[in-house]
Amino acid sequence: MYGKAFAPEYQGTLTTLSVNSSLVDVLAAGTERLREAEHAGRPGEAARYGLAVAEAHRRLGQVRDADRAWKASYRAAREAGDTAAMAWALWSGGTLARQRGAFPLAWRLLGLAAELGERGGDVVVRGYSLAGLAETGRIQGDYAAVGRLHEQLLAEARERGEARHTVWALEGIAQMHRNTGDYDRAYALFEEAAEIAGRADDRRGHAWALRGLADVLSVRDGATERALELLAEAEATCREMNLSSALAYNHKMQGNVLYRAGRHAEARERYELALGEFRAISEPRGEALSRLGLAKSLARLGRDRAETAAELADLARTLERSGLRHAREMVARAQREFGLDAEAVR
Repeated sequence: MYGKAFAPEYQGTLTTLSVNSSLVDVLAAGTERLREAEHAGRPGEAARYGLAVAEAHRRLGQVRDADRAWKASYRAAREAGDTAAMAWALWSGGTLARQRGAFPLAWRLLGLAAELGERGGDVVVRGYSLAGLAETGRIQGDYAAVGRLHEQLLAEARERGEARHTVWALEGIAQMHRNTGDYDRAYALFEEAAEIAGRADDRRGHAWALRGLADVLSVRDGATERALELLAEAEATCREMNLSSALAYNHKMQGNVLYRAGRHAEARERYELALGEFRAISEPRGEALSRLGLAKSLARLGRDRAETAAELADLARTLERSGLRHAREMVARAQREFGLDAEAVR
């Protein structure tokens, strides 16, 4: 049985904040408490409130502010001798590194966070850090390495009745099944995630689950209108909660659904919107995926073949350098789709 979803990254007096609180409100409350703690010379409290500030900045796409905030939180935690708070700060920093496409740094910070979480006796930050490592590997396309870890974390979350973490793990496993072509299994897992998130009032997790369901309905069934309806519902949640990254991925998925339906002009508009949003929040993976969708849409709309070839070749090189294997395979499929020889374009 799952209880109501909660946000363990909102600590101290901020535990009264809901997992669904607007990030603008979280940032305002966290900044106020952080200043009070710093003024009073209480580094332990400053570390905890600084974590909420860092996470609000990160989710709002304010990368530089997020980077400063998690590092300040870590320094305050170290000054206070609070090992668990140090782990939470490193988790935030590792999550930000993954968002920015700095995968080696993400692995290092999240690994340290998991170690410190275990040493500090905080099972939640340990679990979140291991989940971060699993998600980093999944995003890079290394399913064999992290599939088992996803399953382990799902089992632990179910045992503790942690709805939010259960939803995260279900969505990650579902995404791997979707990407390897097992659409029925992916749909069932996304559906379970949506149900649990709905009952636990985890609106962020519910929005991501709806995005996954829309994707499968589009690619498996060709159910374009139903997929767009689910994405519109998820988009409303993203806007209400100021979820910048989730909103951009939602728009990118709208582009995917429209492209599959042959509605290439509409798809181009969605990809252009998503591309601008990803660039605004410095998220290179989303930017690359939007560029790919935009290049395919423009090709269908009559773009010069040589321009398409050059764009896809540049994307391939970018993704090769960044270590995003699954996305690199998507570019290769696009090159085959348009009859372009990747080796011929330098």
